[in-house]
Amino acid sequence: MAAFPIEEVRSRFPGLLREVNGHQAIFFDGPGGSQSPETVGDAVKHYLMHQNANIGMSFATSVETDALIEDTMRACADFVGCDDHREIVFGQNMTSLTIQLASALSRTWGPGDEVVVTRLDHDANVRPWVLAAEWSGATVRRVDINPDDCTHDAESLDESINENTVLVAVGAASNLSGTINDVADISRKAHEVGAEVFVDAVHYAPHLLVDVKQTGCDYLACSSYKFFGTHQGILWGRAGRLADLPVAKLRVSTEDIPFRWMTGTQSHESIAGTLAAIEHLAWVGRAVSSEDLGRREALRSAFSAIEHYERDLCWRIIEGLQSIAGIRIWGITDPSRSSERAPTVSFTHDSMSARQIADALAERGIFVWAGNFYALELSEALGLEPEGVLRVGVLHYNTMEEVDRFLSELSGILPD
Repeated sequence: MAAFPIEEVRSRFPGLLREVNGHQAIFFDGPGGSQSPETVGDAVKHYLMHQNANIGMSFATSVETDALIEDTMRACADFVGCDDHREIVFGQNMTSLTIQLASALSRTWGPGDEVVVTRLDHDANVRPWVLAAEWSGATVRRVDINPDDCTHDAESLDESINENTVLVAVGAASNLSGTINDVADISRKAHEVGAEVFVDAVHYAPHLLVDVKQTGCDYLACSSYKFFGTHQGILWGRAGRLADLPVAKLRVSTEDIPFRWMTGTQSHESIAGTLAAIEHLAWVGRAVSSEDLGRREALRSAFSAIEHYERDLCWRIIEGLQSIAGIRIWGITDPSRSSERAPTVSFTHDSMSARQIADALAERGIFVWAGNFYALELSEALGLEPEGVLRVGVLHYNTMEEVDRFLSELSGILPD
């Protein structure tokens, strides 16, 4: 396998050239939304300037829009690892799609049913299910966490899933602590009692290969803007369920999957950008393999290289933070467990708030996040409200030089 082509990768992201106060900008804000390669911007512009139309007619731009939607569904099927591209649904974002699915599922539940959520999840994978339980009369169970390493409490998880469970909602990776969850094992436990599994893969998707077959889940959602694309939500679900669930739709809308789920006219330009983002990742896979791989295999190659490249950056950050007095890292810090965390590191300092540190770094052109990032259950469980944490996230366009500069600037900001 060829060396990771970091210079060529970076050359494709014009946003990385930004300067702030004479400093080259460092984009460590990826957990909140990634930068996009120029090919994504080109795809959006080309669609709007040359193909903009609604669907279903025989004139050229409408035919091309139909083809774009079909092509992007196929690309998303390759991205999540399903065989049937008609199991892909587009929407405004992951949150909107999750609320829509929760509403549909709530009509199949009733008193005595139980829905399992976790304290490790983004609120977009908690609140919709809490509301759905309220609408249906079902009960909500919450899986507790181990505060020392921000992982699920195994006893709480086992106790929460029982013969009354109808759905388990779990994140593939935490957007605050970076914890990667064993979704395949959770799916197995849920299916043993006849429950379904919904996976929030928003934070996982930029870093590791999504594989709905391997995880064994029933539904999975992610967002293109987190993996270098546009503000586009993607939902995968098993075809039989998507066909049968009572979804709200207009009288004139089709019963065809997935269009029975896609309310109104979609953002076709965002769909074009999503396709371009997936093709960018496939390009990475072909570049590192030096082979003309099919798209799914190219994505497999890409994420294998990305995982190893980002892991080195992440653990340099962790080791550097551990050497600075007053800092506490929230999440896994044992290097022997490096495969259990995404390259997202959140920390607090004992005398400066996360926002104060973030503001000082921003002045130096280093972009990071402060707060709870909607991981409210986790932030509350760790006693971090209302200030939250400072979050640093790396992506495949970041460099070791950026990591070292961040650590140096941070050391200069923090009091001795």
